[in-house]
This record gives sequence, C-alpha cells and structure tokens, in this order.
Amino acid sequence: MLLNELNEARCGQPFEKLGWIYDENQARWQLRTWLPGATEVKVKRLSGKKAEKTLICVSDDGLFEQAFSAEEAPFSYSLQVKYNKDKVEIIDPYQFHDEAYGGLAELKHQAANIYRTLGAQLMETEIDGVKVKGVRFAVYAPSAMSVSLIGDFNFWDGRRHPMQRSLCGHWVLFVPGLDVGARYKFELKDLYGHCLPHKADPVGFYSDQYPSFASVVYDHSQYQWHDSDWQVSQLNNKLEQPISIYELHFASWKRNAHGHSLSYREMADELIPYLLDLNYTHVELMPVMEHPFSGSWGYQPLGLFAPTSRFGSADDFKYFVDKCHQAGIGVILDWVPAHFPSDSHGLARFDGTPLYEYEDPRRGWHPDWNSYIYDFGRDTVRQFLVASALYWLDHFHIDGLRVDAVASMLYWDYSREDGEWVPNLDGGNHNYEAISLLQWFNREVYEHYPHAMTIAEESTAYSGVSRPTYTGGLGFTFKWNMGWMNDSLRYMEKEPVHRKYHHNDLTFSMVYHYNENFILSLSHDEVVHGKQSMLYKMPGDEWQQAASLRAYMGYMYAHPGKKLNFMGTEIAQSSEWNHDGQLDWWLLSFDKHRGQQNLIRDLNKLYCTDSAMYDADYDHTGFEWLDYGNWENSILSMIRKNKAQTSFVIATSSFTPVPRDNFRIGVPEGGEYEVVLNTDDEKYWGSGYDMGGKVFTAEYVETNGKPYSIVLNLPPLSTVFIKKR
Repeated sequence: MLLNELNEARCGQPFEKLGWIYDENQARWQLRTWLPGATEVKVKRLSGKKAEKTLICVSDDGLFEQAFSAEEAPFSYSLQVKYNKDKVEIIDPYQFHDEAYGGLAELKHQAANIYRTLGAQLMETEIDGVKVKGVRFAVYAPSAMSVSLIGDFNFWDGRRHPMQRSLCGHWVLFVPGLDVGARYKFELKDLYGHCLPHKADPVGFYSDQYPSFASVVYDHSQYQWHDSDWQVSQLNNKLEQPISIYELHFASWKRNAHGHSLSYREMADELIPYLLDLNYTHVELMPVMEHPFSGSWGYQPLGLFAPTSRFGSADDFKYFVDKCHQAGIGVILDWVPAHFPSDSHGLARFDGTPLYEYEDPRRGWHPDWNSYIYDFGRDTVRQFLVASALYWLDHFHIDGLRVDAVASMLYWDYSREDGEWVPNLDGGNHNYEAISLLQWFNREVYEHYPHAMTIAEESTAYSGVSRPTYTGGLGFTFKWNMGWMNDSLRYMEKEPVHRKYHHNDLTFSMVYHYNENFILSLSHDEVVHGKQSMLYKMPGDEWQQAASLRAYMGYMYAHPGKKLNFMGTEIAQSSEWNHDGQLDWWLLSFDKHRGQQNLIRDLNKLYCTDSAMYDADYDHTGFEWLDYGNWENSILSMIRKNKAQTSFVIATSSFTPVPRDNFRIGVPEGGEYEVVLNTDDEKYWGSGYDMGGKVFTAEYVETNGKPYSIVLNLPPLSTVFIKKR
C-alpha cells in the first residue's frame, strides 16, 4: 500500500511514513527513506562524519529502511546516496516536521502573513547544534488528494518530494539545501487521483517566462533601499497635493539599441530624467505583475506576488522604484483583483475544484475577457488578494495601487444579459462580497501604509467610491472620472462649428465633481482598438487638430481634479498605441510635436507650482465658473483658487478656430494681470495670435459677476491662463 502511494505520487501524509517512525510493538525506531533510482543508501549523523548504517533496500523502486534501538535513535541525519556510479549526500526533508509547519498558525492573524508564510520561504534552522539552510514550501490546496514539490532539483519527478497535508488544507515541506534560484512547481492530484497540470506557485515571488512558467525561489532581504527621505516626505494629504500622472506600458515606451524593451534598470536611466524634464509627479505602470500573455498588457495576471521577469529581477524592479523615489517621483501600480486567466499552470481549478473562482459560470466567468472571476466571498481568496496588495506596498515601496475594472466587481450583471447572472440575496445586482472586499482592502492599506493612495477605475455612478468605509463608502483615495473623459472627448471630436450644440458636455462634470475625489484620466483605453490617437480624435486640418489638442490639454489642467495622461499624448502621438512597438519618438524632429511636449512641460510646471491649481481640488472654495454659458462662441472661463484664498488663476478656453478680439473677462480684483500660459503660443506650434499684450490692467467694469474686468484678444482654439501680478 505504501509503496503504491509513493510510486504513484499520491502520499498525502509523508511525515507519518517517511523519516523516523516509532514501532511501538518492537519498541524501536525505524528510519525509512524514499529515493527512486537509488542503489545504495547510508545514514550519517549530522553532527558526525562517519556513516552509521547502510539502509536495507525494501524495494528496487527506491524504498529503504533500517531499524534502530530506542537508545540509538532518533538523531538528525544526512543520507549518502548512490545512483549507479554517482554519489550524493542529502539531508532528508522528512526529519523536519516542525520546520515544515512553521508559520501556518499565524495565517489568520493578518493578510500580510500570506506572503510571509506561503510560497517558497528561505529559512535556517538548527538541529542537534547543526545549522541547516533550505526552503520551506507551503501551498493551499484543500481538495487535493496529494501534492508534490517538483523542480530541477528532483528531475521534475512528482514521486520524490511528497508534501505533507495540514488540517487546514495547506501542503508543506521544508527542503534542506535548496537556495535562491531554484525552479519549482507543484504536482497535484485531485480527489479522484487524477493528475492535474503542473501548477506555478500562487504566492511565487518570481517566475520563468514561456514555456516553463516555473516559479523561482527568491530572496527579498538582499536589496538595500535608499528612499528614506521620500518615505518621510509622503506623510501628507494626497487630496491637497499636485498629482500629475504619466501612465506607462513598460514594454512599449521605448526600445533599446537591439530593438528590445527596456529593462527595469534601463528604464530607470531613461524614464526618470524624462519625467523630471516634463514635471510629472508620478508614473503609473500598467500591470507589471507576472502574466503569461503579453497581448493582455498585463491585465490577465497570474503572479500577483511577482514582478514580471520580462524586464529583469525583482531587485531590478526595486531599483527602478528606488531611483524614482530618490528623484522625487511616486510610483503607482495597476492591480487586477477582478479576474484571472484560465492558463493551465495558473489558479483555475487549482486543486481540481474552483478554489479561487466562483463555481457558477454566471458568477465566475467574464464573457468580456474570457477569464475567471475570483470568489470574493471566500475568506481564503479575500486574504490572498488583500495580501497581494500589501505585498507591493511592503516589499516594493509602491506609493499607490490603481484597481482595474472595479465596476465589473461591483455588479453581478456587469456586461451580462437577463438570465446570464444570479441576483444577490436581496434580488439586486450588487455583489456584496466584492463590495466588502474592496472596503477591507482599503482599510488594510491605510492602516499599514497611511502614506499610500488607492485609485478606482470605476465607470458607473456607484455612490461613495472615494468616501470612507465608516460612512458606507468603498474607501478609495481617488476615482477615475470616466464621465468627464467620455463627455469631453465626445465634445472635442465634434467639428468646431457643431461644438456649441454640445456645450454642456464640458460643463456637466462640475455638477457631480464634488461627489468623489476625481482624477481626470486620458488612459491607454482611449487610444486603441480603432479609437485613434488623441491627436487624430481632433477634427480639422493639421493645425486645427494640434491646436484643439493643446486647448483640450489646457482645459484638462484648468479643471479641478488630479491629472493622468497616457504616454504618447505628451508628444502628440499620431498613430494608435501599439503594445508590440514603441512611441514614435522620431516625431520630435517636427515642430508640431515638440510644441506639444513643450506645452505639457509648462502645464505640469504651472500646475505643480501654484497651489491654486491643486490644493482645493475637492473643496467648493477652490473653483468658480466665470462664464459657463457662452455656448454660442464655445468659450468657457473659470477661476481656480487655493484653500487659503491667497492665490487664484483664471483660465479661459476657446474651442473654435475663430479669434475673439476685445474679449472681456471678469476678474475679482483691480490691478494688473498677466498671461502665464497660452496654448496658442508659437513655442507650442500655436499661431502666436496677438492678444494685445501679455499684461492687462483691470477696468472697473462689471463682467461675469465680478466688479472688474480685463480686455484681450482671445486666440483661436486655445486655453489661456491669467494671474494677477
């Protein structure tokens, strides 16, 4: 019976059958070891040099035994093993019972213990005065009949390292002698004894690429951080800080001289000076969590605890983050708890059952993305996901997590027709389990990492996304303003002559702006799948397209809310984003594209250096319409003010190619006003239309509800920023 279990790799309790076994009937110890292919085995005390005894070969398949008296045993030991002509010495894993189970009792105390206990944990133990280094493996698979550790170290043979099943459904084993770089997977058999596809470690810290997708033992303790000054500086209120985000797809930003994507370290050298030059405050990385298919852009991840090895090691990624922080740039990661792909080496039917996903496909399968949906009501899944979030903040010093596809988590009927979804207990479409998960996620993040921010990509009118959980909100710091994005782009895509009939598309956002802490986002989703680049969304001839884009950028920066732009917008990329290529950097040889880059640099500078542009983004005192009703001329005017009411900026946008001479703008005070930024300036490839000067004296003429006003020539297709001198 035992021999069959071992030979068929379905031994679920190896500690009861291998190593030291006490024979009560004989009142003696028996040492049993299982070494397929071995021809001779001798046992040696770890604390001595001489072999104690030669074990008896019970079966040619590799089972060896030897009896010891109660006075002789047990003792810690190594095995001298002969495989035909080859000889090796190993320390038997099956004498390390307590080490294998170490940490499991702590799993329920907090989510972070998931990544401190499960997966492949480097450890050192002492037995009989001898220090033994190795790796403790632990994986959750409660419905498996058996689990074996496989890897290069055992010829990927599931018979050689059966794992021990714990009472709570975890499988554990401590393997002496293994170290950093060891490649491994798990071989599982389901309840019926059927062998499942070899599985990568769900809590693996590093992994190989195709075709092996093997997990790799990794040491997170080696990297030395140098960002302590940054960490201290981040203990502030994010709502009152300037946040201008550069969204980046790592593989397609720029290629090196060999045509390959930049590595993490190369990106640190190339990207950071670029962001500093353009005055961005943060970079947001589309998912760098390990994912099997590059064409998913990272949004089909399987390694929620591993930065992709496509661009280097985990320490290389730490280096990138560290260098960003030393330069004063925050790092935000896209994080995907909404779904996972069905690749056989991944989480799908992990132990032969829907361990991570909802069993009913009406709840557990995304028709849009052909991927599984996590079971948000299962405690082990919830811990797994929250642990992943904490892991990135802990080991990689990440400043924020942007949660993808939140809307798909909140609603059972997301992208489903009637009959394709199951209502909640109250008969509604809200997924209470996902809602409570997101609330718990945010509470855990802010409790352990109060300097961090969380951002929701949520496309519906769900109430309270960025409101505290104690008020019933989801608890996010920010929410992407998808409504503003859709409305404003729909407006800009209209021919200027028709824009006046859609004026409310630009003004409606302020009706609901204070309901959430919004980020104005122009993301990668807007420049793919036939949607055209931002430049080519704009109508008209070449000049009008560029001018409309510049005016739109000015309007975006004037509008309350933090900012996010996808890479390429800053150079007026003409083609759609291609994840297999790179940005069209050659465009910067043309004045038009250099002009757009100059504009973004100056907009970011104005935005970051004047508190009127950011510190009251979510306070009613920070914004005032001067004129929102000039639909006939497609003109908007607003005032941005800081919280202290000591600084204000007036922004006026004109969305037709017609100059407006002698245009009067109301101002709150008398004195001189100067133009601090004009998107029609020649340095931005604008027309340089004569505004009648750059400094204007206020007249005591009531306009726009203000006692004073200035008169200027408003350039065509422009946004103009004015400040009191």
